[in-house]
Amino acid sequence: MSDLANDVPAIEMHKVCKAFGRKTVLLNLDLAIRSGETYAILGGSGSGKSVCLKHMNGLLRPDSGHVRIDGVDITHLSESALIDVRKSCGMLFQSGALFDSLSVFENVAYPLREHLKLSKAELAERVKECLAAVGLSSSQSLMPSELSGGMRKRVGLARVIALQPKTILYDEPTTGLDPGNSRRIGKLIRSLQERLRVTSVVVTHDLELCFAIADRIGLLKDGAMVSSGSVGEMRDSTHPVVRAFLRGDQDASLDEIESS
Repeated sequence: MSDLANDVPAIEMHKVCKAFGRKTVLLNLDLAIRSGETYAILGGSGSGKSVCLKHMNGLLRPDSGHVRIDGVDITHLSESALIDVRKSCGMLFQSGALFDSLSVFENVAYPLREHLKLSKAELAERVKECLAAVGLSSSQSLMPSELSGGMRKRVGLARVIALQPKTILYDEPTTGLDPGNSRRIGKLIRSLQERLRVTSVVVTHDLELCFAIADRIGLLKDGAMVSSGSVGEMRDSTHPVVRAFLRGDQDASLDEIESS
């Protein structure tokens, strides 16, 4: 659970706007995520979920507004300064983003070689620990082509935690997985949050995953956060957009929702 004694949000977005050409994706987005909590961002296709997530470690920069990590404004940081932000705020991409030419061991070792000066023994021990944390202790010598979709995502997650981040960002972690693997990933997200005391931000359209892992949920529609609250509060919400999303009308327009 979150550390309520800490008044400084782990992640804060204030009046963030982002457009690509003529398409506005985020519009005056306000969001505050507490240290140590698991926050799920729900939304339909094109709602801006992944774009929102990529602002949290500087992969994207807002056209206007501010993004703060642990109280530090990262909006205008240089690329070199953002390296430390990305080390402390690791991201699991939808595909796992593994290097196909590297073994599982070398994939997990990659950020360790890039950012830390470890002995061979220290490196091997750290990789072993990370793979054990995601339930893949015996997979070090495998190549990505030998892995299932769920295993690829778990190796990607092992690589993310190798640098011991304070925050883990998950971009649609269960996309393309069968129900069993989806539940396994959900349990893993919650387990890592509890054991490593990380802040977890999960972008998803998967309601089952969301309700299973989240401390709080935010619903994004048309680039704005229309509602936010605990699992119970969101389940019981009378907000028309929330009700429409929960009954499966994820892509309905606001006019359609209000007239239904």
